[in-house]
Amino acid sequence: MESIRQTKCHVPLTGNSSLSYFEIEIAMFAGGMKMNRLAELLKSALSPGHKAEIASRSRRTQIRRLIVLKNNACYDAFLRTMKSVGLSPDKKIKSHKAVICHFNPTTDWQSLSKHALVRRIEVDRKLTLHVLPGERTGAADSACASVNKSQVIPWGINRIRAPRYWERAAYGRNVKVAVIDTGVSPHPDLNISGSFNAIDNGRSARDDNGHGTHVAGTLAGLNNKFGVIGAAPGIRLYAVKAFDSTGTGFVSDIIESIDWCVRNRMHVINMSFGMAEGSATLLESIRRAHNRGIVLVASCGNEGIMADHIDYPAKYSETIAVAATNRDNQIAGFSSRGSGITLAAPGVGICSTIPGSKYSLLSGTSMAVPHVSGAAALLLILHPGITPSQLKSRLKQTARRLSGSGTDAQGAGLIQIT
Repeated sequence: MESIRQTKCHVPLTGNSSLSYFEIEIAMFAGGMKMNRLAELLKSALSPGHKAEIASRSRRTQIRRLIVLKNNACYDAFLRTMKSVGLSPDKKIKSHKAVICHFNPTTDWQSLSKHALVRRIEVDRKLTLHVLPGERTGAADSACASVNKSQVIPWGINRIRAPRYWERAAYGRNVKVAVIDTGVSPHPDLNISGSFNAIDNGRSARDDNGHGTHVAGTLAGLNNKFGVIGAAPGIRLYAVKAFDSTGTGFVSDIIESIDWCVRNRMHVINMSFGMAEGSATLLESIRRAHNRGIVLVASCGNEGIMADHIDYPAKYSETIAVAATNRDNQIAGFSSRGSGITLAAPGVGICSTIPGSKYSLLSGTSMAVPHVSGAAALLLILHPGITPSQLKSRLKQTARRLSGSGTDAQGAGLIQIT
């Protein structure tokens, strides 16, 4: 047993009693659960054979677990125990005292989740990009094809009335907007101010899928006499890569991305993705960002009229949940229905930037979100000091109610910047 140290790991015992400010190993012994039990559980859960099998899988087929420890001391003790048996986590997020690992299907989850160091264990769920399948190949109509010869204001940008505020907003060079997505590739119509790769920290956040670059163009395409103009041209655009080339991303990648945004003082976060079930740890990250004054905008999903719910994180009240409309000011057939939608924005046949200095038409609630993120950036420029809650209320109050759809489809209506 190690020598006694002042380690503040709160360890529950039976009944209502508890121990604090004791060396963890002693506390565990007092509570009837020794650290070697944790080591045994971890060795069983992360056998070398299983790790080799996991390594052969693609990210799309991997199943990971997110273990949240009770406090920093418990987090450190958990990592020491892993190291003592020759194991290492797939990812660590110290700000949430979280460790992410792949485990054997036969892992004794009940015992591990009840261990005195562990606050909770949840599935590190996969998230989906909210773009319509089969539309990422770049089919283009005449309007999108013409951007190679002249500058175009896409129909959605005009529809939300963004151009009338560009001069007043002076292009907002002090407002920082992060796109958490597949990355953003260099493009003559984009000015990327910074980047972060949550999948592989230290590597480029270049887009190897196309989705993130398209979203970025709708949000912040430059007013440079060619290509497309975004809702808020000239704002400081940041690329945060949390999805790989297949469009696969995990909750832990999103949490790490949001934490990066908080540390780097973003003003707006664009999230064109979602999942059917929530995550307690992701919600904590969302709330932390919201409480720091960051506006979070998320897509409601592409499940259509048969859906009776919207995806997370759009479902969380701290976000602005966005549905999609078409050119006829109707809610798109693919746009998810359900309680919690804040408002709607253009999301059908959106022309924007893609890797390779090209342009493409895409549809989905993914494409609706950057219209709202850009609108939020403009309002932050025009109304310094406005809080995320105040901004959300303003957007709802000024939205245009659409006929033929209920609140479960459009929220307050079509966004109108004013």
